[in-house]
Amino acid sequence: MIDHIGINVSNFKQSKNFYTVALAPLGYELVKEYNHAVTGIKYAAGFGIDGKADFWIVNEEVNTPQIHVAFTVESWEKVNAFYAAAIKEGGRDNGAPSVRSHYYHLNYYGAFVLDPDGHNIEAVCHALSE
Repeated sequence: MIDHIGINVSNFKQSKNFYTVALAPLGYELVKEYNHAVTGIKYAAGFGIDGKADFWIVNEEVNTPQIHVAFTVESWEKVNAFYAAAIKEGGRDNGAPSVRSHYYHLNYYGAFVLDPDGHNIEAVCHALSE
């Protein structure tokens, strides 16, 4: 089981705003934030549910190639809300919400958005259609 993951971003403020908005429909919120005075060299922000940060962004050289992160959610509605929020906050479409049975399995419903640095961020629901 993965405890947490971090990705590097080029513009910390922009990415923090993007993820605050894009992940809100999934129940995620900004849980912790550190500035260079604490870390000595960089800014970091952790997002999570119930006070446990499991997704971090760090102001450093952007990962190459960019990262793909998928968030599992319990409903198609949350996939749709994630996609709409991410696009509204400046994310770029990388696969609108739809069933992706041809790639994964019959109940795979997901949406993909590229964040400000081109990381492929996904919300996915494995439940039967709604």
